[in-house]
Amino acid sequence: MDAGAHVPDGFVADERDSPATNAWKPIYRRMAGDTVIIGLRVTSAHTNSRGFVHGGLISALADNAMGHSCASRIGPDSTLVTVSLTVDFLGPAFPGQWLEFDTVFVKPGGTLCFTQAFVTADGQPCARTNGVFRVVRQKMAA
Repeated sequence: MDAGAHVPDGFVADERDSPATNAWKPIYRRMAGDTVIIGLRVTSAHTNSRGFVHGGLISALADNAMGHSCASRIGPDSTLVTVSLTVDFLGPAFPGQWLEFDTVFVKPGGTLCFTQAFVTADGQPCARTNGVFRVVRQKMAA
């Protein structure tokens, strides 16, 4: 199946250049308020030797979804660094399925931002992640 086949309404291609995720493109994003929802159509390039989505891809894209959601909420004068990331794998995802990463804010703050992301494959639970991000304020030029 073509990676761009049947992209759900509201998703647009994520044009950000990131060496960590460029090999997995096309990756899509949709804004829901200040939450960044990431999605992709699973291909064989996203799978492990057993034929289902690799846990590293799920971990990396959940980290992206939660981090970009925190940045969207906090604003452009800050950057975020991942402090903690945990993943509970709940079920497999296979080629052809739509994989979606949706963030829920637990406690966004000025120093630490606590989040969860729920990962679904064609709407079925695939993983649950928890992330803590350190807010690093950029210094203003004098």
